[in-house]
Amino acid sequence: MTLLGAYGVMRRALFAATLLGLVAGPAGATTIERVISPGGIEAWLVRQPAVPLVAMDFAITGGANEDPADKAGVAHLVASTIDEGAGDLDAKAYHQRLEDNAIELSFTSYRDQFRGSLRTLTANRDLAFDTVRLSLTAPRFDEDAVEPIRTQIMTDLRRATTSPGELATQTWWHTAFAGHPYGRPLHGTLESVPRITTDDLRAYARRVFARSTLKIAIVGDIDAATAGRLIDKVFGGLPEQPELAPVPATSPQGLGRRIVVDLDVPQSVIMFGGPGIGRNDPDFFAAYIVNHILGGGAMSSRLYTEVREKRGLAYGVSTGLVPLAHAQLITGSTATRADRTADTLEIIDRELKNLAENGPTEQELEKTKSFLKGSYGLYFDTSSKIAAQLVQIQLDNLGIDYVNRRNGMIDAVTRADTQRVAKRLLDGEMLVTVVGRPQGVTSKDVSAAGSGG
Repeated sequence: MTLLGAYGVMRRALFAATLLGLVAGPAGATTIERVISPGGIEAWLVRQPAVPLVAMDFAITGGANEDPADKAGVAHLVASTIDEGAGDLDAKAYHQRLEDNAIELSFTSYRDQFRGSLRTLTANRDLAFDTVRLSLTAPRFDEDAVEPIRTQIMTDLRRATTSPGELATQTWWHTAFAGHPYGRPLHGTLESVPRITTDDLRAYARRVFARSTLKIAIVGDIDAATAGRLIDKVFGGLPEQPELAPVPATSPQGLGRRIVVDLDVPQSVIMFGGPGIGRNDPDFFAAYIVNHILGGGAMSSRLYTEVREKRGLAYGVSTGLVPLAHAQLITGSTATRADRTADTLEIIDRELKNLAENGPTEQELEKTKSFLKGSYGLYFDTSSKIAAQLVQIQLDNLGIDYVNRRNGMIDAVTRADTQRVAKRLLDGEMLVTVVGRPQGVTSKDVSAAGSGG
């Protein structure tokens, strides 16, 4: 068996072992240790010694919101090229090291964070962690490695100009956050990406990568002392403080507007959204339940039932809470036939208003609580998911005991809570973008808006 084949077998075994350990509920199965490295860097550790694998996820504050105003896409290009050579390793040697040692390493930029993910065999642990160190402290950003990726990004951006889903999303964010970093396209634009230089990439890494904003989770065959040593090895060479540009708190603008973008496609894509509720707001779990009932519960939601099951207007429709670092949102989307767009918008608007006015039924509340509690273990059924969850819990500042407290907080939500929060969340105008050639649907500005749908 090849090394990669052995890696795959052991990885699947670890996933199975983790799932068996968590199926009874994450609270009783996952012991989370707070590790402070000799250099003073904190990480959360879950030991899984049964299979010789280690997973690490980390997040650093500062994502696309740290792009220069005229160079949207810097963070995305950094994430796409930071693994194209580091230190003495050019791109070919870097990828050869990963392949020869069955190391999985990836980087992603989001609106508020830059994140990394590592998976390695225990036998190759030190080499794998050293590769992360090189990537963060000595990325090369060689022109001959950056340019092919820039070309691919430009290809993707050109394709996006004819994608109704991309256009609906970009139009919504650009309108909702005009003049704010959240209004910039995450991947940049056809105008901004060619302007990004390798010096811009190095400047981003130098300004953003720092110890004070790190959130780290490690899962697998490793003890606390070894984890602490490796944490210092990877992150100890970063500066203590970043040089972040200030990002002001904001809220979505254009509420009550509907923007129709003409595109010759058979379906119309709809995106809608408005102010949400923060992750640390006392009403968050009531809002989480309300959203699940509205459109977050896939095939069990009200919108899915009314739009898809009863009328066959769309293959799917969904909503979600989006608690960002500097803004709180609820958003939703669907796609429907051009000649049924008006009907779909009317149904969405009606369901929003109905839930805002009356809240969920007692039956909906209890069914949703049961599902949200019972399905929580699925977020912990692999080492990768555990690491990602622990990093997110740290980012949300929920506390190391959150996994044990979470289902109790869901249980504590009453129907009166959901009625009050449904009104708070949904009883207002929303910004709507429609892309396609919807029959009987036109743009409207705030002054002409009579409803959010």
